[in-house]
Amino acid sequence: MKFDCYGQAFTTEAELCDMLYQNPNLSLARFYVEDPGRFNRACMETYSELPLLEGYTPFDVSVEEFDQQLQSHWRMPAEYKTLNIAEHVLGLCSTDAELQRVGQELLLYQERDLFDLLRYLKYFVDTMRKNGVVWGLGRGSSTASYVLYLLGVHKIDSLYYDLPIEEFLK
Repeated sequence: MKFDCYGQAFTTEAELCDMLYQNPNLSLARFYVEDPGRFNRACMETYSELPLLEGYTPFDVSVEEFDQQLQSHWRMPAEYKTLNIAEHVLGLCSTDAELQRVGQELLLYQERDLFDLLRYLKYFVDTMRKNGVVWGLGRGSSTASYVLYLLGVHKIDSLYYDLPIEEFLK
């Protein structure tokens, strides 16, 4: 399987059919094949209950526009979509230093139009906790974000380790 600059997975019809045989409940929403019409016809003949591949996202858009299109289709409950994420994260702070750092980070997240991402991450972490899923301590530049630490995305306290937010939002 190959990935393009948009993060889209491309595969052959044969590879995708093999994956479907191994996991009939596989979500096809993010797979692209050379001839989706031919693939859809084969699916209808073989598995009438499988979802069909929807239309392609045009490739004449920037990566940023593409990301925005994908973010508009995230599936999460309405309570998360309407969550005032800034208020929620600020409410998790217990010291002035934490409030100052979170305020600084939230301004940077807002400038980059990433509040929907923060809402989704809150939903994702809550879902993993609810289902007993274990995830890593954290890795890479994301550990420089104190907001992500408060949301539970990682377990590295960037204030304690004096990690500058610029390491994350380069």
